[in-house]
Amino acid sequence: MDSEQVADGIHRIGRAHTNCYLVQDGRHLTLVDAGLPSMWEQTMRVIAGLGHAPEDVRALLLTHAHFDHIGFAARAQRTLRIPVWVHEMDAFLAAHPYRYKPERNRFLYPLRYPRSVPILLGMTRAGALNVRGVEGVRSYGQATELDVPGHPRPVFTPGHTDGHCALHFPDRDVVVTGDALVTLDPYTARTGPQVVARAATTHPDRALDALDALAATGAGVALPGHGEPWNDGIARAVEIARRQGIR
Repeated sequence: MDSEQVADGIHRIGRAHTNCYLVQDGRHLTLVDAGLPSMWEQTMRVIAGLGHAPEDVRALLLTHAHFDHIGFAARAQRTLRIPVWVHEMDAFLAAHPYRYKPERNRFLYPLRYPRSVPILLGMTRAGALNVRGVEGVRSYGQATELDVPGHPRPVFTPGHTDGHCALHFPDRDVVVTGDALVTLDPYTARTGPQVVARAATTHPDRALDALDALAATGAGVALPGHGEPWNDGIARAVEIARRQGIR
């Protein structure tokens, strides 16, 4: 199955434990995150399967600019001729998706958490080591609502990256949390609501503080960058994530 509907007019596209989302708004579409490079063809199939044409996609919104979230962003920008949006503090990372420094060495994590090895290998096979940067991005700036299909509200949630933003769709009772809160950590293979490990998080303390902004949305459904959708309310997810801490 290429996709599944996870909320009103929102479809999850997943591969190698990595998610991106397609948001329908009448005849137009918004993509949230660009996954891994091999997810491009899958995304095109989903668009066609929903009765849309590629030109119905009007924007690509990035929660942040790590390589596993901008996998086909440059291709989408070029082929679909759409704007790519990201917080200005992640614009450099979008152009250079491997140039970031997490708090801890990610290469030591498979030794400590061997169950993560199949996950990381799957991401590699899906193109995680061959991501092209994207330039000429648009900034979220101070916008309280974006003028794109679905009209999401950016929620500044820094810590995982300097410019991480969740995207709140109030009329659908949904928040796309990106990697500010996930239900599967690729670096530890732990499941359930949590903040991504220090192997991929730049400022862990800020990442924990950013959970307050997620909780403030009051959304009933949380759609993470990795793992299954969470349907028991963002407040409950944040409570669990705080208790779990960061590995």
